[in-house]
Amino acid sequence: MSTLKLSNQTNFYKGKVRDVYTISDKYMVMQVSDRISAFDVVLPRPIPYKGQVLNQIAAQFLDATKDIVPNWMISVPLPNVTIGYKCETYPVEMVVRGFLTGHAWRTYKSGKRELCGVPLPEGMKENDRFPTPIITPTTKAHEGHDEDISREEIISSGLVSKDEYEQLEKYTLALFARGQEIAKSRGLILVDTKYEFGNIGGKIYLIDEIHTPDSSRYFYLEGYEERQAKGEPQKQLSKEFVREWLMENGFQGKDGQQVPEMTDEVIKGISDRYIELYEHVTAKKFVKEDVSEADMVKRIEEEIAKLG
Repeated sequence: MSTLKLSNQTNFYKGKVRDVYTISDKYMVMQVSDRISAFDVVLPRPIPYKGQVLNQIAAQFLDATKDIVPNWMISVPLPNVTIGYKCETYPVEMVVRGFLTGHAWRTYKSGKRELCGVPLPEGMKENDRFPTPIITPTTKAHEGHDEDISREEIISSGLVSKDEYEQLEKYTLALFARGQEIAKSRGLILVDTKYEFGNIGGKIYLIDEIHTPDSSRYFYLEGYEERQAKGEPQKQLSKEFVREWLMENGFQGKDGQQVPEMTDEVIKGISDRYIELYEHVTAKKFVKEDVSEADMVKRIEEEIAKLG
């Protein structure tokens, strides 16, 4: 995917999987690529339709939560492009967890009973539900890994003011509750996710993608209780399957390790899984769309022209 040439472009940022264009210092054009990353490494081959899957899931959930908190999205002119407002980003990611899994479970298994300043109950096992969802924020790192941080550290260090942080917490829990409610209606459990927020003129906005399989973990609702009772692994709907394939083939992003060969068969398998994820999470049939670069630029320019 080559870099687009857009009118009135004032900035450009190439992320691991997204290209972000700033227009007139006021709007953002986010192009979600088919690049895929795991263990903080961008893998050598793109995954067809992955960008469209993530962009369209995020758009649907931004639309479904705009009554809770205003968000950055203005329009989705193309399957893998969203245009929205440029916000001053808060330097923390609001990670919210409803279950003891992933990083929280690894922390718990090591014997610790606190994560990001939040006490963890005794006597839990992997994938158990927390009595109430917990927020375990991280700092936003441009390079390398995000770092765990407590609400006390965020407020005392001045990263976010106390009033604003408390508002971010309220929004986070309300968004997570809505996400869990929608997931349940689709036979899924929203296990954990992360939200990012920004500010325009003192008003908080939800930014970036939400409730996608790259930023969230889902379990299948059917059979969850039985699997927990038997101590069996949960059936997951997330990007975890890509990490598992890499680990099975000796890659965890460590120095000296080689990414295993991504054959056409492997690529197709990952693409099919992303499409399957889309159809479960949105309850809609996925329609593959291919757009030429020239048409992409034309449609983005037309959309921005409407904004004035």
